[in-house]
Amino acid sequence: MEKTCQFRIRQFLLCASGDLVKVFSTSTEECVHVLEGHTGQVTGVILNPTNHLQVYSCSADGTIRLWDFIDGILIKTQVSKSVFVSPENFQLVALHLPKVPEQEVEAREMSAVLCNISSNPGSTAMGRGVSIVRAVLEFSLKATDKKGAKNAFTCVACHPKDDCIATGHEDGKIRLWRNFNQKKEYTYSTQHWHHDAVGTLCFTTEGMHLLSGGVESVLVQWHCEEVNKKDFLPRLGGAISHICVSPDGQMYSTSHLDNKINIIHCSLKLSAVIQGLVKGNIWTDLMIDPRTRALVMNGRPGHLQFYSLQQDKQLYSLDIVQQEYINQEGLDQFEVMRAAFSVGGTWLATVEERGRCTSDLESSLKLWVYNEKAQSFELNTTITAAHQDRIMHMCFSPSTETTMLVTTAWDNQFKVWLLGLDSDTQKEHASWSCDYVGSYHGLQPTNCCFSSDGSLLAVSFKEVVTIWSSDTWELLTTLCQPPGPIRELCFGRLSCSKYLLGTTAKNLFCWNLLTCSLEWSTPMDVCLLRSDPLSENVVAFSLHSGNTDLFVFRPSEPRPLFTQKAVCGGKVQRCVFSPREEPLDSCDERFQWLNRSRLYFLTELMELLTFSTKAEDERILNSRKQLLVDDSVAVTPFYLLLGKHRQQQEEKQNSGVSQAADRVQPPQASVAIKELLHTPAHVLPAASFLCSMFVNSLLISNTGSRYASHSNKTCSDSTLFMGVSN
Repeated sequence: MEKTCQFRIRQFLLCASGDLVKVFSTSTEECVHVLEGHTGQVTGVILNPTNHLQVYSCSADGTIRLWDFIDGILIKTQVSKSVFVSPENFQLVALHLPKVPEQEVEAREMSAVLCNISSNPGSTAMGRGVSIVRAVLEFSLKATDKKGAKNAFTCVACHPKDDCIATGHEDGKIRLWRNFNQKKEYTYSTQHWHHDAVGTLCFTTEGMHLLSGGVESVLVQWHCEEVNKKDFLPRLGGAISHICVSPDGQMYSTSHLDNKINIIHCSLKLSAVIQGLVKGNIWTDLMIDPRTRALVMNGRPGHLQFYSLQQDKQLYSLDIVQQEYINQEGLDQFEVMRAAFSVGGTWLATVEERGRCTSDLESSLKLWVYNEKAQSFELNTTITAAHQDRIMHMCFSPSTETTMLVTTAWDNQFKVWLLGLDSDTQKEHASWSCDYVGSYHGLQPTNCCFSSDGSLLAVSFKEVVTIWSSDTWELLTTLCQPPGPIRELCFGRLSCSKYLLGTTAKNLFCWNLLTCSLEWSTPMDVCLLRSDPLSENVVAFSLHSGNTDLFVFRPSEPRPLFTQKAVCGGKVQRCVFSPREEPLDSCDERFQWLNRSRLYFLTELMELLTFSTKAEDERILNSRKQLLVDDSVAVTPFYLLLGKHRQQQEEKQNSGVSQAADRVQPPQASVAIKELLHTPAHVLPAASFLCSMFVNSLLISNTGSRYASHSNKTCSDSTLFMGVSN
């Protein structure tokens, strides 16, 4: 989600998100509509000043689109690609949008207001006139102390009524400038609370308060008439990047760099939270929680985020480090570097580190157990010195007989951790201990993985793969491959469980564990290799000419089942298979590998991508069309009239009335209502013409039986009377 947001009264929040505009309900936090049509990043959204049921969106694709966001309908597209000529030189331009009936029109009339402005949206604000914007960008400040002040502007906001402008600066100060439209020289006053640069500023609707935010994650509310009085709402999440206010001034919205939106009441009470996938460094692999089927990965610093892929929202965030994060540049703090789930999801293992860039490395291995009553993970065991050096990889055994964890580290060892048994009851209890320490000729281990039944453990030591028995920890055999350090290891599944796959910088190879020989190999730069836990399919991502190609195959035969060239630009960082709740009923032969699981992968641009079938896309599109209606919406006479008309139709359909009674309903009324509601507003005739046409459509002709005519006249009269009286 981007930082450009707009309220529609208090019922909906509109937010730019990539090349989409998402419409969220402020009461349920659900995404009720997605406005799709732009082919480039959406750079701004703003309500239509003449119709607050419509919204304008502009995009880097050179178009400005007008939407009916209540129904999710595109009304008009204004094409003006000449505005987006150079991405380096930003200008503030005035663009005339022609009022023509065509749905797509080219906007040619424009004039430049300011040139060479900042690309930061917060550096431009529209007040009561263009002269205010011009004045903000032309004056400057001088350093007043001996060391020199950081007076550079970071953001600006214009008062909605008074001749006043607020500017934020790198030194954390806020300056209020006045008297721009007067002949005398302007003046300013200075307020200071932020310890770092001011990220964003926004005046409330009536101009009684000024809202500010920055890296402190604190919303500051300044009282404009009492400059020394201010209120705070702390601990909102990541750094605040954007603030907006609802048109009635009752709700605030803060957008954060960790892809989070907070909806706040004007009394500074948190009302709702809309959390997307947290952007940041992804050190852990992409994982699927076996219990909730949620995607698990690094979240905000020191946390793991559990994100529902089906509902497209965060379920909860698990605090792993359990220390307050201090947002200060250069400060070394603990980060979650590794994580793994046991097969049933009962146990979670995490590794946290601090001092990665120095020789003084601090590391902890933590084991978390799922508490059924609390419905969350609780810390069970902390091992502060699990290895002498950095832990590189870890995995749980899939065996149901024992609960076992294996870790590999740069200290040239791999360790086996076992959940202990009570000597009296022979039942598992919360006691983890090191059961075995393994090594191979002093080489550094990298990857490790268990076979599907948990009987074998494969550990790679640079260019050698070692196979160990998980019962006796005897070294069974060693496997060699074409020269090069091993990047990935992966066992086959189901009928292909006898195969072991591995990759180097130049080759993809497959061993047959029954014969301990190389089955096949192919020259390929594979950056990522994963197997589907519910099928024999394996995916390989290969980097080629700056793009990543996808190959789906089975270890038993090197012929690809599916190939997709250039699935994304750059390198794929992580990927995971997410099991489906129900297998797909019908699927094209090329996409049979998607029947039981769905593939998600993360790009260098922090985009989470997936493959979907046509049936899935249609189902998602239909679900988005179901608009969530707030019960607090005022009931209009037209709503009562239309609602009663529909209710009568439903009652007659459900009760199975006779065909003669069905003929009593005026067919022209339903047709007129349908045309009225499904025609874009900008092409409708005048309201006076529509009103007479609509009333005439409700009248019943004097045909049919006497009883039927009398009944319909009575019903029509009462309905029309109800509409007029209200």
